[in-house]
Amino acid sequence: MNNIRQNGEGHADFVVVANRLPVDLERRPDGTTSWRRSPGGLVTALEPILRAKSGAWVGWPGVPDEHVEHFTEDGLALYPVSLSSQEVAEYYEGFSNDTLWPLYHDVLVPPTYDRDWWGSYSAVNRRFAEEAARCAAPGATVWIQDYQLQLVPKILRELRPDLEIGFFLHIPFPPVELFMQLPWRREIIEGMLGADLIGFHLPGGANNFLFLAHRLLELETTRTEVGSVLGQVHTHDRIVNIGAFPISVDSHELEAAAKEDTIVARAIELRRELGNPDKILLGVDRLDYTKGIDLRLEAIRELLDEGRLDAEHTVMVQLATPSRERVQHYIDLRGVIEEHVGHINGDHAQIGHPIVHYLYQPVSRDELIALFVAADVMLVTPKRDGMNLVAKEYVACRGDLGGALVLSEFTGAAMELRQSYLVNPHDLDGVKNMIMTALHQDAESGRRRMSALHRQVMSHDVHRWAHSFLTTLTDSAANGTVRDLTDTEHDLAVNA
Repeated sequence: MNNIRQNGEGHADFVVVANRLPVDLERRPDGTTSWRRSPGGLVTALEPILRAKSGAWVGWPGVPDEHVEHFTEDGLALYPVSLSSQEVAEYYEGFSNDTLWPLYHDVLVPPTYDRDWWGSYSAVNRRFAEEAARCAAPGATVWIQDYQLQLVPKILRELRPDLEIGFFLHIPFPPVELFMQLPWRREIIEGMLGADLIGFHLPGGANNFLFLAHRLLELETTRTEVGSVLGQVHTHDRIVNIGAFPISVDSHELEAAAKEDTIVARAIELRRELGNPDKILLGVDRLDYTKGIDLRLEAIRELLDEGRLDAEHTVMVQLATPSRERVQHYIDLRGVIEEHVGHINGDHAQIGHPIVHYLYQPVSRDELIALFVAADVMLVTPKRDGMNLVAKEYVACRGDLGGALVLSEFTGAAMELRQSYLVNPHDLDGVKNMIMTALHQDAESGRRRMSALHRQVMSHDVHRWAHSFLTTLTDSAANGTVRDLTDTEHDLAVNA
């Protein structure tokens, strides 16, 4: 780890600003610390650009009350933003995840509107903006990520008007009538409008934002459909482009990994460890009330109770990655899910042969890919989700054209993965019927469906997403206008 000296203006031509760094600081039992790489699609997509453009990444190192100087790790220039324990509680667990997260996910649980949390959110956003301003070279491109940092674009614009600024929201942007509940609604919209380009996963989010910019701020807006840009907001001195850029996964890397001999062998071994069932159902989720884990388990329970699901020859594997374990909604949800699992296994399992294999823990990347290869039916049933990359990961891993995907209509992925078995997760009978349809699909029909899904995911990967956004951002910052990407640019994005 090498310290980076600051000499006047920053050096980075391309800066990513995200809540977290691409590495996590870990404290060992003996008090020493180390850095652990955080795998993720965003890092995968942006790392080549960071390396090619003298890039830098601004983010929190993941541990409160720890001051870390700028450093390089594996050739990446990293700029940590320190957070106190109180700021983690108020900015992150509080305003970001107990105010914005439920509000943006259709108020599935009531948001908390706390003025102290808002004050902490504002202060932390300013600190992120100041760090980005320090490390960015003159005229650099800065790409700000997600709902935790919605005030950063405006603050950064005020500090460094020379910069090319993009903002992308990785979660849904809510309907107008829900967003209007937020006491600080004007400040959020004004904050995002500091960018030259604001990106959402879906057209619905972009259109909601355009309406709010007009209604709340009385700004002129225009509709357009050029490339991924759907409209523009005319501020007093700039034009801000608003677009839809559905994110994806590193599909080529996943497809290749799924074909590795060790992964294929592990998939076979997993089936054997599960008792060589006829069918394996799989759920892979972060433990969150938006993901619909409880609804899918209720559907499985009813199918078993009704005798429609063969308890002897069917198993379900449910992975639930721990998440926000100090937030009460998540504590309560864990209890509900574990109660569902207990009821199903208590009523229908035999000794040594549970129906639901439930893991409340992360698993390795290779183990996850092996599970994707082994699973006959993937259940992705969120009540609300900006995109849901698990669905795309499963499809990318099924280059064999096996398997089936049951997918909630309320995911962003449903807009692209139309050949999946689409369900309304709130319609329990509909979910049950679609699970049974997927389990008993005709082999040839299943291959046709998966072939269509696989083509979509392979041709629209995370590199194409990043290239599309950044190309549009450059056009937006230059003159407020955008153009369609050429075929050559599309090919470069796909093969990046």
